[in-house]
Amino acid sequence: MAVNLKDLEPATLPSAGLLRRLAALLYDGFLVVAIWMLIGFLVQLVVGPDTSELVDGTVQTDPVLDGVLFLAMIASTTAFYLWFWCRSGQTLGMLAWRLRVQDPNGHLLQPSRALLRLVLAWPAFFCLGLGYLWLLVDSNGDAAHDRLSKTRVVLLPKEFQPLQ
Repeated sequence: MAVNLKDLEPATLPSAGLLRRLAALLYDGFLVVAIWMLIGFLVQLVVGPDTSELVDGTVQTDPVLDGVLFLAMIASTTAFYLWFWCRSGQTLGMLAWRLRVQDPNGHLLQPSRALLRLVLAWPAFFCLGLGYLWLLVDSNGDAAHDRLSKTRVVLLPKEFQPLQ
């Protein structure tokens, strides 16, 4: 029997576990890298392929172009997560693993809260994953960036049908 979100009490859903979160993050990582590759391809179409040169065995690139590419990567990643988190609460990786990010009352995130969550998630991951490991000791099962941004990642029931 299919269940949609209106039939559930989103504020009472259980918190998602560490392995599911990391699996969804891996899925989303593949998508984000594909977006970065597309951006790199488009930049190469615009500026041409001869923006790098080999000097003494090392590749030298244009620092301005490097900066533009880096900013485009940050902007595209931010847009990816904010679009999905604010629109449905689920990225494609979260959809595959039945996860949903929401505020403590079960509502979708506002853009400001989603941006805060994203900014806090980067150090939570890159500081040896300690921010994610925090959920193993947290009484609510929240990661550090969830706790600080006042968000929750919940596990949806198997019967949940997102595309209704």
